[in-house]
Amino acid sequence: MYYEYWGLKKPPFDNVPDPLMYVSSHTSVENTIAETLFAIEEGNECISVIVGDVGLGKTMSLRMVIDSLDQDKYKIAFITNPDIPFIQLLREIIGQLTGKQCEERRKVDLLETFNKLLFQTVDEGRKVLIFIDEANAMSPANLESLRLLTNMQDDSRNLFTIVLAGQIELARRLEHPKRANLFQRIGTYCTIEKIESEEIVRNYIETRLSLAGAARKIFTDSAISSIWVHSESGVPRLINKICKLCLKAGETNNLHDINGGIVTQIAERFQKLSGPAMPQRKPRPRFSEGAPSNQSGDAAEKPAAVTFARKKKEPERPAPITFIQERKEPEKPAAVTFTEEEREPERPAAATLVQEEREPEKSVTVTFAQEERKVVTINDRVPQPESPPPPEEPAPVSANENEGEEVAIAKYGINVIIPPHVIEQAHSFTEEHRARLAGVLAAQTMQKHPQLTVSIGADPVMIWSDIRECILLKLRQGQESAAMQG
Repeated sequence: MYYEYWGLKKPPFDNVPDPLMYVSSHTSVENTIAETLFAIEEGNECISVIVGDVGLGKTMSLRMVIDSLDQDKYKIAFITNPDIPFIQLLREIIGQLTGKQCEERRKVDLLETFNKLLFQTVDEGRKVLIFIDEANAMSPANLESLRLLTNMQDDSRNLFTIVLAGQIELARRLEHPKRANLFQRIGTYCTIEKIESEEIVRNYIETRLSLAGAARKIFTDSAISSIWVHSESGVPRLINKICKLCLKAGETNNLHDINGGIVTQIAERFQKLSGPAMPQRKPRPRFSEGAPSNQSGDAAEKPAAVTFARKKKEPERPAPITFIQERKEPEKPAAVTFTEEEREPERPAAATLVQEEREPEKSVTVTFAQEERKVVTINDRVPQPESPPPPEEPAPVSANENEGEEVAIAKYGINVIIPPHVIEQAHSFTEEHRARLAGVLAAQTMQKHPQLTVSIGADPVMIWSDIRECILLKLRQGQESAAMQG
């Protein structure tokens, strides 16, 4: 193995959250660990948050917090992929806390099971901890459901603590004015920054080498300076990647140490790998700007790699257009001149025939669409068959875009509006009918906001699911409010 060449006992720079390789020189990580432990052990907080850019050590911080806890005092659930529906998320949490697969499927039963589990854990003299990594992938509806979950607390203390760790997108969602009720429940809010200086990077590298068994200096001063520059001034994940590849290159070339030149060659290799993807975007505007000059005969002098595909397409496009126009233009006057008397009676006959055929087709299609909408509306409102509302009423977006609650969906802020009478009618619906109604309203909201699915990589199913969860939440809140008033 490459690390044995350097006299090491194990890989020193693997990008894994190994607590045994933790270096206590990253100030913001040390502060994050200390504050999170305080929120769990002494602060009696219900929510603790850790945010930071990619590669700065959020997952390592969570592992260090868990490793520092007395395992006999806590039941711990660690969620690494929260981009799932809330019911599935709750089943995963309960499964990890109990040590067996959760069989419940309904949300009401899951909440009851979780509540019983909290008090059972308290009776055992322990506390429930829920760690959620990559929390920036959670939908706004799931964040709201977590907030409601924190209501399951004792009068004198919090029965569990949730620790959320995620990228800057999580901070934007939590700090949104619409989520003030969630933000106010956060006990500690920590931000992880880059390693502060080149000297601390030197200590970080040498300490990890020492923990792996190094007995001598491997990276020279020039190498440390080059690593500081090419790691974007102190990103731990980039430092680990560059150092690991430098050790492998040194073993391959029988080097005694790693200097700045080796580091630069390794770092430039990453730039070359990512380079071709960038220039491909730049020639496009330049090509379009120089396109008029191609008409003067310069097209053949353009680089073959750029213009080869366009050379084929440009002569092919006008060819069929010119050919079709040349054929159509002589055919039209020929037909009119040669048999005007024969074709004039044929045209109205054909027109009359087409109109007679299309008019009943249109009316049948319209009648069929209306019948389908009426059936869906009646099914959605089975509890009130006396006065089924017209199909236009459940439109989630009114004419006034400024009304309703703004939610963040696929990086856009949209207004999800449900008319009050629809919420009132939904009080008597079954859970299945409410879910069906929410699905219809979510689909109409997506039609009203087409920008949600325009961006590259947008998943219409996930977007529809997020909007549907928001609408279901509002319908349930309306039902709870009506029940309290009643």
